Amino acid sequence: MNVQQAPLRNFAPDNGPVSFSHDRSTFPQRTAVVAEAAASEAVAVDREARFPWKAIDAARRERLLGAQIPIEFGGDGASISDVTDMCYALGRGCASAGMIFAMHQTKIACLVRHGAGSGWHERLMRRVAAEQLLLASSTTEGQNGGNIRFSSAAVERAGAEISLVRDATVISYGAEADGIVTIARRADDAAGSDQVLLAITREDYTLEPTLAWETLGMRGTCSAGFKLNFKGSTDQIFPVPYERIHAQTMTPVAHLCWSSVWAGIAAAAVDRAQLFIRKAARSSGGNMPPGAAHFTAAKMTLTKLRAVIAANLRSYATCERDERALSSVDFQSSINLLKVEASELAVAAVMHAMRACGLSGYRNDSDVSIGRHLRDVLSAPIMINNDRILSSMGTATLMSAVPASLRE
Repeated sequence: MNVQQAPLRNFAPDNGPVSFSHDRSTFPQRTAVVAEAAASEAVAVDREARFPWKAIDAARRERLLGAQIPIEFGGDGASISDVTDMCYALGRGCASAGMIFAMHQTKIACLVRHGAGSGWHERLMRRVAAEQLLLASSTTEGQNGGNIRFSSAAVERAGAEISLVRDATVISYGAEADGIVTIARRADDAAGSDQVLLAITREDYTLEPTLAWETLGMRGTCSAGFKLNFKGSTDQIFPVPYERIHAQTMTPVAHLCWSSVWAGIAAAAVDRAQLFIRKAARSSGGNMPPGAAHFTAAKMTLTKLRAVIAANLRSYATCERDERALSSVDFQSSINLLKVEASELAVAAVMHAMRACGLSGYRNDSDVSIGRHLRDVLSAPIMINNDRILSSMGTATLMSAVPASLRE
């Protein structure tokens, strides 16, 4: 039985078309509108494990889904720094909405960088900008155990037509998306690591549900499993081998965006801890409550987390157009360690925030409840498991020189 995909939502408000500007100074205001919508339904999204429609509809109205699309194709030409700021703000309002936005923007980054010069992909860019399409990701299969650099399913070719049948153990918000960006073996006789990236739109594929999504946190990402059946044209295959896309765009943008969402979750928890400590201090004549030390630790940990992300943003911006630098051992090690360090720091910050609030933070019915934030952020270390990343980096880190000075 094929899943009924959600209809494309009209992103224009009831009173007519949206007016928008390519002025990047409008991003904070537009993002704030979306973050407010995300926060307003965060509790319900978590409780009901449902897609955050209000947040994504607001992102459509504010034209943020196509923000990265170049201006010449109808977008705003947003930078990676612009996008991570958006991810941070949305993660602060609703973890699921923030993560959906982060995953979508990672696919858009791949489309913008590696679809340039391809007529089919450039037309898709125009569609994303005009229709504010939401793109999902399908990178995990039943056979690969989360190893994105190995594919079991292969592209089948018949002249200019291609097809793909993929057992996807996870397609986050797959039923709600307007398209999917997926990886596959180049051909039936290709090695598992000889991969291509495809962009497919909902008229080209069907989804058959296979696994439900009943989880501790990140419940609104609706990351169910599906059997994906696709038929389309060879034009939908990106003109660049996936190996290059993975190193130059997929990994760095994903880790920067995910980390920014986790930092947003941590910031929301620290906000609540600060509210609790201030109230407690006022009610006791200015004396700090026992949890004050944990609040300080939470704020310090959040500061470190933000600094780690900022440093990696600067590093990526410096070498963003230098393919050799992006593929270097040093950069790849650093960007993978960002994911590991950011996820661990985010968990630590939220835990400190909960301990600062004590029982009030542990409760689900208080104004400083941190249970949802903790459940959501606990997904961070296991989303592409940190142990897998660290074990795969053993050889690379041995090859990388230890810095001889503080400024290297």
